Amino acid sequence: MKTVYLDNAATTQIDEEVIEVIYSSMKQNYGNPSSIHQFGRKAKSAVETARKNIAKHFNVTASEIIFTAGGTEADNLILQNAVFNLGVQRIVTSKIEHHAVLHTCTYLKKAHNIIVDYVNVDEFGTVDTGHLEQLLSTSKEKTLVSLMLINNEIGNILEIDVIADICKNNKALFHSDTVQLIGHYPLDLQKIPVDFIAASAHKFHGPKGVGFAFFRKGFGILPMLHGGEQEMGARSSTENVHAILGMEKALEIAVSNLEEDKVYIENLKKYFIFELQSISEKIQFNGLSSDIEKSSYAILNVRFPFTNDMLLFSLDMAGIAVSGGSACQSGSNKGSHVLREILSDADADKTSIRFSFSKYTTKEQIDFVVKYLETAI
Repeated sequence: MKTVYLDNAATTQIDEEVIEVIYSSMKQNYGNPSSIHQFGRKAKSAVETARKNIAKHFNVTASEIIFTAGGTEADNLILQNAVFNLGVQRIVTSKIEHHAVLHTCTYLKKAHNIIVDYVNVDEFGTVDTGHLEQLLSTSKEKTLVSLMLINNEIGNILEIDVIADICKNNKALFHSDTVQLIGHYPLDLQKIPVDFIAASAHKFHGPKGVGFAFFRKGFGILPMLHGGEQEMGARSSTENVHAILGMEKALEIAVSNLEEDKVYIENLKKYFIFELQSISEKIQFNGLSSDIEKSSYAILNVRFPFTNDMLLFSLDMAGIAVSGGSACQSGSNKGSHVLREILSDADADKTSIRFSFSKYTTKEQIDFVVKYLETAI
C-alpha cells in the first residue's frame, strides 16, 4: 500500500547522516561522560563539542545551552526555574500554547500559588499585543511571559521582536517555545532579547528524546532532576551522548539547507492550498496557516465544511498520516484546545486536519492526498 507521511509537526524522519552519526557514537562513545578515565573523557569531549557547535548556530555561548530529553522537559525546566530560582510570581501566557507550557502553569498555580494570566488572542490566533502591554503595565509582581514562536497546531508565527520589546520595556522575563522553529528558520539570539527558549531534535530530522533549553547568561539554574552534577549542575542524569551527537548533526544539516528547504516546502504548501480550494470553495484554513508570510511553511491546518469523526481514521487506512490537532492529543476525545479557543462552536465542531510537510514530501504525495480527499468529500 502506498503511504504518505504528512505529520511532520509531530515528528520527522531521521536523516540518514544522523543515523550514521548515532550508530558510530554507539560503537565508539560507550564511556560515561562523568567518568575520569579516557573512555569517559572521550564521551565528555564529544558532548561538549556538540554543545559548542549547537550554540554557534544561535550566536550564544556553550554555557547557555542545557541538554534535555526534549522540548517538554526544556519548557518545564525553564518555567519551574523561573519560579523556584528567579523569584517569578506571575506567568503571562496564552490559552493556545503547547500543553508543556499550559499544564506546567496550571501545576505552578495550584501547587505554588503562582498567578497565571492569559493574554487575548483573536479569531486567527494572533496575540493581542495591546492586551499584553496592559497585563504587564498594571502589575508589580515579577513576571515571566511565555509565548511560543510558532504554534504547533495552526502554524502562526509570533511577532517575537514586538513581544520581546514589550517584555523588556516592562521588565518582564521572556520565554518562547521554539520547538517548531528550530531547524526551519534562522534564529540569532543576540538580536532578539528572549531570555529562554526550548528546542527538540526530532522536529528537525534528529532523534527523539533529546533537545535543549537556552538560558541567557546571568540567570542561575536550579535543577528539576537531582542526583548528580551533570549539565553544569542544571540537570542530573547521565547525558544521552548518542542522541546529543545526532541532534548536533541534524541541526548542522538543517541550518546548511535552510533557504533551499524553505523554498521547496513552501511551494508544496502553496500547491496544496490551491488544489484544496479547487476541490471546494467551502474548505477553510484555521489560524493564519494559509498565509505564507505569517505562518510556518511546514504547517497547514484545514477545516472541512462538515463533521466527519472518521476522516482521520479513513486517511490512515488509506496510508495517509496526518493529525487532528497536536500529536499529543491524538488519543483524546476533547479535540483541539487551540481550535476551541479561536473558533466559534460551530466551526470548532467541524472536522479539521493538520497537514505538515518536510523536505521528504513530494508533489506526487500531495496529488495522492488531494485525490483521496476529493473522493472523500
